[in-house]
Amino acid sequence: MDDKLYNQIFLKPRFQLEYEINSQVLLEEIKKRLNDASKYKMKVVDNHVVVDVPERESHLWSPQLHIEIEEVSKETSRVKGLFGPKPQVWTFFMFLHFLVGTAFLIFAVITYSNWSLKKTTMLPIVMLVVLPIVWISLYLIGSLGKSTGKKQMDELKEYTKELLRTIKRG
Repeated sequence: MDDKLYNQIFLKPRFQLEYEINSQVLLEEIKKRLNDASKYKMKVVDNHVVVDVPERESHLWSPQLHIEIEEVSKETSRVKGLFGPKPQVWTFFMFLHFLVGTAFLIFAVITYSNWSLKKTTMLPIVMLVVLPIVWISLYLIGSLGKSTGKKQMDELKEYTKELLRTIKRG
């Protein structure tokens, strides 16, 4: 995992690695290590592995690592990783963004209608100013949440690097 792929701008940083190991063999090696004494919780479903921080260290902004193992050829595989918040937190934030965007469009239509009818009402105009501020605030809150969970994200990253390094060595 190259640190330059761990971009600080994105809310959900990603990485991608190529391995000279069959994807099924790689997945089996990861499953074997699930039984090892690890402080992280891992779940495997098909070719997806989800790594969570320990329950006792978990908080609202705790990250989660989703790893997908793809078969490139019979002898090679690709590991794709995605760091992000828990699905519940991400879904809630996306819902709020959708709500703000929809409200903005509604108030834009109301403002245009009032302007066409030569009526003046202040509320839609005020909302056209307030809603982008709310949207930017949501983005900043998400970034703050990401920075709150950054230490745990770094720990997950180091754990995954070591896990994949031991598999690579065989």
